Amino acid sequence: MDGSPQGESSGSALRRQAGRIVGRLVAVVTTLFGLLALTFSMGRLLPADPVLAITGPEVSKAVYDRVFLELGLDQPVWVQFFSYVKNVLSGNLGVSAITGQPIIVDLLTVFPATVELAVTALIVGVGLGVPLGITAAVHRGKLIDHIARLIGLLGHSVPSFWLGLMALLLFYAQLHWVGASGRVEVYYEGLVTPITGFLLIDAAIEQQWDVFNSALNHIILPGALLGYYSVAYISRMTRSFMLEQLSQEYIVSARAKGLGSRQVIWRHAFRNIRVQLLTIVALTFGGLLDGAVLIETVFGWPGLGQYLTRGLQMNDMNVVMGSVLTIGIVFLIINLVSDFLYRILDPRTR
Repeated sequence: MDGSPQGESSGSALRRQAGRIVGRLVAVVTTLFGLLALTFSMGRLLPADPVLAITGPEVSKAVYDRVFLELGLDQPVWVQFFSYVKNVLSGNLGVSAITGQPIIVDLLTVFPATVELAVTALIVGVGLGVPLGITAAVHRGKLIDHIARLIGLLGHSVPSFWLGLMALLLFYAQLHWVGASGRVEVYYEGLVTPITGFLLIDAAIEQQWDVFNSALNHIILPGALLGYYSVAYISRMTRSFMLEQLSQEYIVSARAKGLGSRQVIWRHAFRNIRVQLLTIVALTFGGLLDGAVLIETVFGWPGLGQYLTRGLQMNDMNVVMGSVLTIGIVFLIINLVSDFLYRILDPRTR
């Protein structure tokens, strides 16, 4: 057995790494258990009768009692909860009273549409927000800085549903630049075989370019509007991070050595805010998935947000619980991935 200081240091590092992994697993399991408890409580506390959601209001007492027993609602609450956890872990989220299909089947259909919209919005948000924030920080107090701050203010104050309606009125009804509701024109629906679930990718794979162009025409406006709200947040945070870095001594030293402005900004200051931006982008993506509800409703986008809205309107708690659980799991995955990338980009956290 190696008793050298190097061997002891290596063993200590392995133990610390194992401890971190175990701690992370415990945190994930605890968070998932809390999420399951939250969604279960939502289904029991909200004023919606799960039996009537399945049978409809015009039902005899005999049928009502039979469905009541089949759902296990006569059991103690703790028994119902662990039965719910067992079903969820086996992939059984119940059946939708709206579509008549298992919730998991509906989610596999609508969730890719929301992800496609959120990715488009994130591209807009990062592609415009990061350069705008950096430019505003470099030119602090000047016109571009005031414009960036105004964009951020409007992005946090203008209601998304109002902006969506105004954008439809202008770009669709008046200018005819974009498509109307949905992911694609009605006569193109069903022409592309779902492979990934992302219509743009599937249409490109199958070389259905007419469908691709129609899908792109329909996603541009809702994706840009949803992305605008992320531009406001990302640009504001980027500006704040850059201002902090530009005031550091190493930036003053770099400039004193004669380095150009581009090198100082991008090779030094920007490299030191990458990790912080990674966290912001990850949180933004999760927020886009959650915040797409109103945009999807305005644009008739057949995604998770519209599916959840219909579930709330129809008192279909299986739909509501399945949708909320999906969003929570996605947030959990995003946090895990961002934490992993955080450790890769910043050696100090390893």
